[in-house]
Amino acid sequence: MMMNLFSSFDPSTNFTFSLNWLSTMIGLLIIPLSFWLIPSRLHMIWLKIIITLHKEFKILIGYNKTQGSTLIFISLFSFILFNNFLGLFPYIFTSTSHMVLTLTLALPLWLSFILYGWFNHTIHMFAHLVPQGTPPILMPFMVCIETISNIIRPGTLAVRLSANMIAGHLLMTLLGNTGPMLNMMMINFLIITQILLLILESAVSIIQSYVFAILSTLYSSEVN
Repeated sequence: MMMNLFSSFDPSTNFTFSLNWLSTMIGLLIIPLSFWLIPSRLHMIWLKIIITLHKEFKILIGYNKTQGSTLIFISLFSFILFNNFLGLFPYIFTSTSHMVLTLTLALPLWLSFILYGWFNHTIHMFAHLVPQGTPPILMPFMVCIETISNIIRPGTLAVRLSANMIAGHLLMTLLGNTGPMLNMMMINFLIITQILLLILESAVSIIQSYVFAILSTLYSSEVN
């Protein structure tokens, strides 16, 4: 019996050791199996996605920057995408719906970008605090606003991903709990609604992993 509605998202099991967080690694175990058959359809599709992401990230980072830097963000996209999709399966813990994982991904990335920018491009980072064309009287306020917006970036990245993942799962849980109280006609309507929500959640899983990766790329491009 759940004490409250959100307890369904707690990372705990009936065992002495919590096995829920192991779902984070299942995707990493699945990936090598697809390379036994090359070129398989799955491999070709995934290769097409990686090449498309590489081109987009390269435009944002810049063609003259460090070679291979897009691989960091492609790996980040792949890792979040696998975990988002695994959470849609029954009885599999959605690790990306917890701030523990999302902050672990966002905070080191943001901190490394900030430290690299301030140590290597100090004047450039100071120039970013005051947008071009700002009136002199507004400059102190713009510095405060830009500083706050820079500080809250890892928090917004983490909250955006976890909130979007938990919202859809919560809605599906709420609708699913009403099943035993409905008649046959309403149950059919509920099943159709749940299928549509599942399709929506699949799209959200792709979009949120892309948004996380693309925003991380934009933050890294600002410090160069």
